[in-house]
Amino acid sequence: MSERLIFNKPWITQRADPYVYLHTDGSYYFTASVPEYDRIVLRKSDTLGGLADAEEKTIWLCHESGPMSKHIWAPELHFIFGKWYVYYAGGEKDDPWKIRPYVLECSDNDPMTGAWHELGMMKCSDDDEFSFRAFSLDATVFENAGEHYYIWAEKVGVGKQISNLYIARMKNGNTLDTVQVLLTTPDYDWERHGFWVNEGPAVIKRNGKIFLTYSASDTGAAYCMGMLTADENSDLLDPKSWTKERYPVLKTDSEKGIYGPGHNSFTKDADGNDILVFHARTESEIEGDPLYNPNRHAMLMPIRWEDNRPLFCFDNK
Repeated sequence: MSERLIFNKPWITQRADPYVYLHTDGSYYFTASVPEYDRIVLRKSDTLGGLADAEEKTIWLCHESGPMSKHIWAPELHFIFGKWYVYYAGGEKDDPWKIRPYVLECSDNDPMTGAWHELGMMKCSDDDEFSFRAFSLDATVFENAGEHYYIWAEKVGVGKQISNLYIARMKNGNTLDTVQVLLTTPDYDWERHGFWVNEGPAVIKRNGKIFLTYSASDTGAAYCMGMLTADENSDLLDPKSWTKERYPVLKTDSEKGIYGPGHNSFTKDADGNDILVFHARTESEIEGDPLYNPNRHAMLMPIRWEDNRPLFCFDNK
């Protein structure tokens, strides 16, 4: 029997960068950034809707000092290479914006009760002289044709800097096998509000196509989602394989009271329908720095498919 889900309204409050993982045994897992940015939490449920009330367990706490001691952001849970991995970003108390990507590993069957071990910073390939040398975050992982790929955001340039998205093939759970390839940079005005940003990548596949969504602009009401598309049989490490949308695929809708939607993930409901998991705000005016305002809430949206393309619409019920 199908469960009743609430769409386009706060589902799990004050949880930004929401990530839902549906395991092969049918279990749903949820993780996200917490407002304190000091730990990694997990929830588990037999149903998607059940994650809202599921017990939340802290599986890792930030360090007292040094790397991974501040700004613990955007964790994602993946089961790949026969183990559980959490990919997340962290800074340092003495250097808060020295954000780098880190990895946790768990070899046990249940990531809620299993032992988690730090693997340190994500490792680039031996011949990569650029990756993870600067502000790097928001890693996601996906599989295609038996290969695993790692996509992340990293800043380049001077001044405010520019956050681009890069892709590389993976060698194992914490090491890349190829040099980074630039996928997208903030080309358009809607990607440049406050900061020039492409971040928060997420992947969904359907009928031979790979759709890569990402988030753009600062974390206030201008935050929105863009999208790239590639053929699953193409060379995913060739930027020419990817086509970028000219306009955002999801943005603020003041009439619906949803502001700054973005940093999404994808999952399926009990009937196998595709669901967008995203965060958004319910107020237009933000008190203080948007980054430290806790009111980014996890929400759900049913995805409508037309002409083999995903449509993201707040009118979906």
